Amino acid sequence: MVRLPLTPEEVQRGERLGAALRRARGDRPMLDTALAAGVSPETLRKIETGRVATPSFPTIAAIAEVLGLSLDSLWAGVVTESAAVRTHRGR
Repeated sequence: MVRLPLTPEEVQRGERLGAALRRARGDRPMLDTALAAGVSPETLRKIETGRVATPSFPTIAAIAEVLGLSLDSLWAGVVTESAAVRTHRGR
């Protein structure tokens, strides 16, 4: 199966998702968070920095649970930031 390249909006959405998770993690060590979520620290780092723009749902759900975030609030923040960016750009 050939994977289509991500659109610029998908890449930006992944960056916003990663930034939201990073903010929620706060001062908690990345290693502790990753291990508690059952993912590697490298995977968490890539998600937080936007290098993995489309992480799997189970991965995000596990990280959100460890951080005490509901998936609804996490997604709402990502979508709200997206709308704000479009509005700012005049779209």
